Amino acid sequence: MVKQVFSWMNDAFLKMVWLQDFINWIFRDLIKLDTEGLLFKALSFFFYDVIKIFILLSFLIFLASYIQSFFSPERTRKILSKFKGIWANIIGALLGTVTPFCSCSSIPIFIGFTKAGLPIGVTFSFLISSPLVDLASVLLLATIFNWQIALAYVIVGLIIAVLGGTLISVFKMEKYVEEFVTAKQENVPEIDYDTIEEYKMTRKDRIRYSIEQVKEIIKKVWLYIFIGVGIGAIIHGFIPQSWVEAVLGANNPFSVIIATLIGIPMYADIFGTLPIAEALVLKGVGIGTVLAFMMSVTALSLPSIIMIKKVIKTKLLIMFVGIVTVGIIIMGYLFNAFGHLLM
Repeated sequence: MVKQVFSWMNDAFLKMVWLQDFINWIFRDLIKLDTEGLLFKALSFFFYDVIKIFILLSFLIFLASYIQSFFSPERTRKILSKFKGIWANIIGALLGTVTPFCSCSSIPIFIGFTKAGLPIGVTFSFLISSPLVDLASVLLLATIFNWQIALAYVIVGLIIAVLGGTLISVFKMEKYVEEFVTAKQENVPEIDYDTIEEYKMTRKDRIRYSIEQVKEIIKKVWLYIFIGVGIGAIIHGFIPQSWVEAVLGANNPFSVIIATLIGIPMYADIFGTLPIAEALVLKGVGIGTVLAFMMSVTALSLPSIIMIKKVIKTKLLIMFVGIVTVGIIIMGYLFNAFGHLLM
């Protein structure tokens, strides 16, 4: 009975089966479109996904932001400073999952952490996990795949973040951070971060902050959602399955590498890539290939790489991109090989 209740809640609140049925009813019975036609498939996919994502996103951003209100950048820095070695990388990666920073807005935080004296490897663990894994991505992934796949994605994302930061520490890459990041300014007193008192937010403050975050993030990502859902609708409704399988299907041994490389030039967050991922899954693309595409878009987008290049030197940038790329590709092939065990 517990399983049946959980399944009902999953269908009602995450997958929103009722919404899909309603959208299908509109196009099938009111507009009288052929349910086997390409237009019906594309339009039903587009409207269902847009409405579903905005409903889920509003709720999830509010919930995540309420949690994140307990983790200001200064508090995050204080927590990270208490750990050493690989444990510091693990905590850095975990804190990256509950902090409201995308790949580009993480850069100022990276600079602040580095100036405050945190090890470079720890800051990179944070920098990798922050855009890659968050509460919203877990729940939205569960709507496309299932909870096992969503949690596995989180675990793999954290492993990549921890390994990436650890390797950067092992190879002592501190000297490849630009001088202006680590240099102390003249005639500016050094800040004792441990003596800074944080503003204590009340419950009303946290609710107000969470509502503002919903408005701000929706304002930033709505266009990417429409573009992502539009691309997904085209893939789902108009591109033949045989074409998709030829490029990204299981029979192509380079599908994971192709998906990773396709994702790098794009700039979107996970909310924009999820509809494309959903359409690819429906076309028979392997789980690992789809997840590799999503990870490369969120962690290795070209604009974020350009921004990172402004604060680190070429050797460190190459190492960062190389570690994350290799990690994503290995993850993709492993999920393609063993993902069926999680379905």
